[in-house]
Amino acid sequence: MELKSTELEIAQAQEQKSVPGKKRSHKRSIIIFSVVTLLNIALLAFLWTQLLTPAPTATQGSNQSSTSDPLIGHPAPNFTLDALNVHPDTPISLSSFKGKPVILNVWNSTCVPCMDEAHLLQSSWQKVQPQGVVLIGIDFQDLKGDGVNFLKKYGVIYQNVLDVSGSTAISYGVTATPETLFINRQGVVVSRVIAELTEQSFQQNLQLITR
Repeated sequence: MELKSTELEIAQAQEQKSVPGKKRSHKRSIIIFSVVTLLNIALLAFLWTQLLTPAPTATQGSNQSSTSDPLIGHPAPNFTLDALNVHPDTPISLSSFKGKPVILNVWNSTCVPCMDEAHLLQSSWQKVQPQGVVLIGIDFQDLKGDGVNFLKKYGVIYQNVLDVSGSTAISYGVTATPETLFINRQGVVVSRVIAELTEQSFQQNLQLITR
């Protein structure tokens, strides 16, 4: 009887010793679970904010940086296209304007921003023409009749050419209309303006090719 009592006391003592250990283990598990849960919540919050952040888009009159535009800093691709006139005319080649600053404006008769910037281009060209600046409009994948009517409607008298196939505009990396490229006297593409030109963006980029 005494032996059994002793064994019972030993068992109770061992159980009392193991309880703190179990408590510590349980507490440690709770801490680990809490930390993992907080990390998961933080990760989900970060991913959610990334999904809600809109992707960058081209803004009106924005310059394409040289780091993302492979054409900037390189010679402008030459082209020879038919002049956009009612009657057949001598084709126009970019190479014939070597030594002059050139502005290429790619447009289309159905393009609303092209309509909005037409008067700005015409009036700005009339001011800079005495400086020897050449402005050439490239009518991109358009019908000749529609292009001619566009020029008449907006009083455009600077030179325009018809890029029926779109191959010339594509060689310049044009993805939509309007886009405007500024070429210096050495025939190198200096800058590109994506979307509709403003008076400020026109003047800023003009200075890059006339200084």
